[in-house]
Amino acid sequence: MIETALLCLALNVYHEARNQPTVGQLAVAQVVMNRVKDSRYPNTVCGVVRQGKHYTGGEPIRNRCQFSWYCDGKSDQMRNLDAADKAITIAKYVLAGNTDGMFDGATHYHTDQVFPNWASYKTFIVKINDHIFYRWD
Repeated sequence: MIETALLCLALNVYHEARNQPTVGQLAVAQVVMNRVKDSRYPNTVCGVVRQGKHYTGGEPIRNRCQFSWYCDGKSDQMRNLDAADKAITIAKYVLAGNTDGMFDGATHYHTDQVFPNWASYKTFIVKINDHIFYRWD
């Protein structure tokens, strides 16, 4: 059985970045870890991944989460086994602290297909493939 933090981080990597190169997957995972360390966010991996608006019963409100896959109403199952294995490997690597200090403290990202209003208030860090990473100073 996969540990809870490992599963939460692997699910986030899988759903947010399975189409990204390895460095992009590492960056997405490190964003979660950077948020865990930041007092403005929950202090656990699963808390960060599941952060958002929830109904009284605990169910996430559709399209009101920090990470869109968590509350998009679709299955969270990792159906592509190769991508799932890679996401688990990435999550283990990042949870072991191997990327601490990388990606210049990035706490946010988005694809280059959108430009969220918060992006203009954050510090640009790097663009990896079609993901743009920022830090909240």
